[in-house]
Amino acid sequence: MAVGTAFAACSTLTACSVHGAASAPAVTVSAAITAAKTTPPEPATPTPAPTPTDVPSAAVPATRANPGNPAGSAQVPAEAQPADTSNPDHVIGDGTPASCTSEAVVAAVAAGGVTTFSCGPAPVDIALTSTATVVNAHPDVVLDGGGLVTLSGAGERRILYLNTCDEAQGWTTSHCDDQEHPRLTVQNLTFADGSAAGAGTEEGGGGAILVRGGRLTVISSTFVRNRCESTGPDVGGAAIRVLDQWQDQPVYVVDSTFGGAPGQGGSCSNGGALSSIGVSWVILNSVLSYNDAIGTGANPAADGTPGGGSGGAIYNDGNTVTTRIAGSLIEHNHANEGGGAVFFVSNDRTGNLSVEASTLQDNPSDGFETVPGIFYLGTSGEPQVSDSTVR
Repeated sequence: MAVGTAFAACSTLTACSVHGAASAPAVTVSAAITAAKTTPPEPATPTPAPTPTDVPSAAVPATRANPGNPAGSAQVPAEAQPADTSNPDHVIGDGTPASCTSEAVVAAVAAGGVTTFSCGPAPVDIALTSTATVVNAHPDVVLDGGGLVTLSGAGERRILYLNTCDEAQGWTTSHCDDQEHPRLTVQNLTFADGSAAGAGTEEGGGGAILVRGGRLTVISSTFVRNRCESTGPDVGGAAIRVLDQWQDQPVYVVDSTFGGAPGQGGSCSNGGALSSIGVSWVILNSVLSYNDAIGTGANPAADGTPGGGSGGAIYNDGNTVTTRIAGSLIEHNHANEGGGAVFFVSNDRTGNLSVEASTLQDNPSDGFETVPGIFYLGTSGEPQVSDSTVR
């Protein structure tokens, strides 16, 4: 969906360059953001990381970092709590690393239900030789890596795919873009080196996970070095791309990390971590850092450019959509065009972005922004910010 009307508002930006020919200073920051910049919030009490459900906590190496923001204290609603995996439908592996194979992962995802892993007490990498694809007839698909499993695309393929409008995976209703299932939950997993490069505009996003329809929830997971199409005005989401959700309910991302260290972030034309069209997000107690929006020419693309380059960490485009960021740390992301941290455009100005008890810092936008690191067009002139640092 092009956002051609969006950039008409650039006349309200100080020295705004719509297509990023020159970096533009931000407009006046709201009182809430100004106060947050000068008086940082008191450190929040760390939220304990969830204990893996199928691996004893003592088996998790002490050197393995837990995902998410340890200082995040945003309340997690019941619908975004970890799925119960105490009685799995499938267990991948017999306790040895060699028994945890790509073929087993692909088969378990296709079979649906709850899947856990038994690959031994040490972390294990499973390089997928084909994308794990959800069959649309299943009501629930849960993958729980117990904090020890990395699913890798080996830099060659997407890792996980759900598309309720893909006839090859079964059409289960007459309204494929708005159906209640499958409900996909990924938890206690690492997604590494997924790639959607070369897949084109429609499916060129979501290097790790592409979702259209149903519901997606991400809990206590890490996403590193994922990528997707490097150019294009309307493609994005190096880690996750979402195009529809049932009854416009939000995607929940809880206690998760995207990037987290130099060289570990994602890169894509837009949305170096997350991207969506017509989808709302709730991002709680998470870290998004060192991600890049690498396209050039913005959206719609400037003459002579391929387009893209917005939303260093998050790209959200649609109408009545919302993005809520709470208890999270978003830093060291970069956009060639607009929104080094977040690009949020509600085309009909009915949507909004809120930032609560979070820190957004050092997210340069080379082209344009409305407040530091954020390009925003929504229900008011600026995003809603409370108890946060935005600089």
